[in-house]
Amino acid sequence: MPELPEVEVTRLSFAARIAGARVLEARLGKPLRWPLGYPVAALAGRTVRGVRRRGKYLLLDLDLDQGLLLLHLGMSGSLNFAPALPPPGAHDHFDLLTSQGTLRLHDPRRFGAVVYASAEDDPVAQKLLGRLGMEPLDASAGGFDLAAFQAGLKRRQAAIKQVLLAGDLVVGVGNIYASEALFLAGIRPTVRAAKLSRPRAARLHTAIREVLARAVAKGGSTLRDFSSASGEAGYFQLEAMVYGREGQPCRVCGTPIKALRQGQRSTFFCPLCQKP
Repeated sequence: MPELPEVEVTRLSFAARIAGARVLEARLGKPLRWPLGYPVAALAGRTVRGVRRRGKYLLLDLDLDQGLLLLHLGMSGSLNFAPALPPPGAHDHFDLLTSQGTLRLHDPRRFGAVVYASAEDDPVAQKLLGRLGMEPLDASAGGFDLAAFQAGLKRRQAAIKQVLLAGDLVVGVGNIYASEALFLAGIRPTVRAAKLSRPRAARLHTAIREVLARAVAKGGSTLRDFSSASGEAGYFQLEAMVYGREGQPCRVCGTPIKALRQGQRSTFFCPLCQKP
């Protein structure tokens, strides 16, 4: 599943190229996770003002504050933006033809979505975005606030890995990046969130930022078929410290990496470097 770094890499790969483009036509293929909620023909003539991200959603702002498109890549989706694309195939479910190129959503499993909302505070948008946690890459005042993060951890009794994956405290720390951030912070993934001291929580706060920023810089992680809207694969997985490395020596201490299941997801950790 594309996580926050992959979604941000996707956004960066086409946001500047589509900004200011006039929509010539839009096309829907097979039904996706949720309906568009807007007449597809009515998108023609609109202008794409820009592309933002909230969690794992991409927000395409349309002209004159008249709505936005919320795009989600689901489990296996990807976007492609190019001056010209071949005719859509069986797994191409949304095309936005613009004066500057065509944006296409390719999604073999159809868990992705393209949803129209009149504004970000529209109930349609709030149903998808309203319960999302803090943005870990937001460096502005009130963004990924350390005190709010520490206070949020104290209110949660679940294992810290599960709290990170939940997304209601901080968004986008998916399975790969939660394992990597916990390793960098020296925290065992099974530790109850409420038991973390303020210094340990602060180390985790920093580690989350560092891991996600490094992943974006590396183009995300391509474990199966992820590529950016320019067709480029990611390389973060090649330098992972623990993820996917069960039985291999820790890159720091040499202890074999262990794996366990948490909430039906694989978790990887070093039993020496990560303290309970």
